Amino acid sequence: MTIKVFGHKSPDTDSTGSPLIWAWYLSEVKGTPAEARLLGEPNTEAAFVLKRWGFDQPEIISDVAAGDKVVVVDTNNVAELPPSINEADVIEVIDHHLLQGGLKTKGPITITIRPLACTATVMFDLMGDDAAKMPENIKCLMLSCILSDTLEFRSPTTTPHDRAVAQQLASELGISIPDYAAELFAAKSDVSAFSEAELLRMDSKEYSIAGKDFRVSVLETTAPKVVLDRKEALMAAMPGVASEDGADQVLLFVVDILNEEATLLVPNDLVKTIAEKSFGATVAGDTVVLPGIMSRKKQIIPNLKL
Repeated sequence: MTIKVFGHKSPDTDSTGSPLIWAWYLSEVKGTPAEARLLGEPNTEAAFVLKRWGFDQPEIISDVAAGDKVVVVDTNNVAELPPSINEADVIEVIDHHLLQGGLKTKGPITITIRPLACTATVMFDLMGDDAAKMPENIKCLMLSCILSDTLEFRSPTTTPHDRAVAQQLASELGISIPDYAAELFAAKSDVSAFSEAELLRMDSKEYSIAGKDFRVSVLETTAPKVVLDRKEALMAAMPGVASEDGADQVLLFVVDILNEEATLLVPNDLVKTIAEKSFGATVAGDTVVLPGIMSRKKQIIPNLKL
């Protein structure tokens, strides 16, 4: 049976690239047939990466069957996985996020969760000497994942090891990290074709605070003005998105990659309270700038209070 490898819903570059990397490794190195899948349309940066390095977009699936063998990457949160995930045969988890709990397996499995900035970095380590067997396009995927998740080493999640692996790959490929990262971020920042609801869901995680359910959305961009010019329409779309997704509120953080800060949209008193209690901010209008805030995983989610 062919193993399905997939990451989280609203797939970013790491959740698009890492399934392809691990499916290659299982199929070509371990001799175990595997194929990458996606749990939604890839974001603009991930779509660019696939096209740039000659990959077909993996099939998008909405659920899994009871007999499916599955490897879960870049998440271990059941809220970000198919509805029937606990009916499938999950045989491995590879991740770099906090352990959420809730996954049930048919037997003992291998779980690797490491405090690194990127799932692809974890995979590089798991491959060991076999990493040298990666063809150029797989190396390019791995480099793309690391540069995306670390925001070209600007994110506080970046470790020296993430940087070292990226630099090694770039050297082997003859790629300039600054030049290629600029290409990635330009693709990430091109959101003109998306509706407000699509933007609110594009890079989003579900999280609960004090009994309330939130959709915590992040838009990483080198052109924050393009997004912030749409703030009224984005805030107007928030109640509908929240209602459809079973959340009480959408929190949207627009991360300015180059200036290393985030702007939180503040549509109501609930979000104002969260901004003030979580980040010590003083809110005077419908947005608040949060200097130094770059990472949802390390700086936003752990600090959210109500």
